[in-house]
Amino acid sequence: MRNRVFPLMALALAGVVVASCAMTPAETTRVADAKAKKAADLDKALAGLTPVATNDCAPPSMPPSSLKAYGSTLVYTVNRNLKYVNETSGGCEAVENDDILVTQSPEGRLCRGDIARTVMPGSRMPTGSCALGSFTTYRTK
Repeated sequence: MRNRVFPLMALALAGVVVASCAMTPAETTRVADAKAKKAADLDKALAGLTPVATNDCAPPSMPPSSLKAYGSTLVYTVNRNLKYVNETSGGCEAVENDDILVTQSPEGRLCRGDIARTVMPGSRMPTGSCALGSFTTYRTK
């Protein structure tokens, strides 16, 4: 009897675990709303600019810039007329919360496939990591 009950209990427990991982309708709506807001914020950040080129690496002489995250998209703002956009693999979204993006590149400049890490300011505790994508240059129209 014991040999028959244990597999049934394990199966029932697995069902409970899987069911508890599903999002509620309210959570699904909240996630969809947050994604829509980030997309709208990104559109606003790139308003008046046009994509002119996509490269595997950032320019070797990319001047210092400010960095802002919109979900998994990173936007490097050089000035109001020039921005570089990078669609990461996801995992560096903590930059939105003022975490620091730490990169190391064997090329001496940021390139597609480089791994970036995010760390909390002060404590330097790791909060995420992502692979960089290609860099798209946006300029004034």
